[in-house]
Amino acid sequence: QVQLVESGGGLVQAGGSLRLSCVVSGRTFSSFVMGWFRQTPGKERDFVAAIGRSGTNTDYADSVKGRFTISRDNAKNTVFLQMNSLKPEDTAVYYCAADTGIRTFPARVSSLYDYWGQGTQVTVSS
Repeated sequence: QVQLVESGGGLVQAGGSLRLSCVVSGRTFSSFVMGWFRQTPGKERDFVAAIGRSGTNTDYADSVKGRFTISRDNAKNTVFLQMNSLKPEDTAVYYCAADTGIRTFPARVSSLYDYWGQGTQVTVSS
């Protein structure tokens, strides 16, 4: 069984920064593609960023490109999301997810991810 635990969310003013972390346990983290998604009430879960197994390949939603950075530390079984220049529209619950399949490149489709964390709230005030 794979378990994911996010942390790092909170309340920040517009223009500020937060760093989310997601610690993964249960299986070989380095074999997983990892992603971050976010969701607001009444809306579907949206893709934010994803990273391949080695960390070389990354992908970002257009809305966060240039502001957010995804990275991973395979020695610590952790994936990070550095969020800079935050905007009120970034307010959401952020989830990390693990794709434990054979894909090596990051995917944007949430249904391709097998395991999810419980989510961490990010609130950006104007």
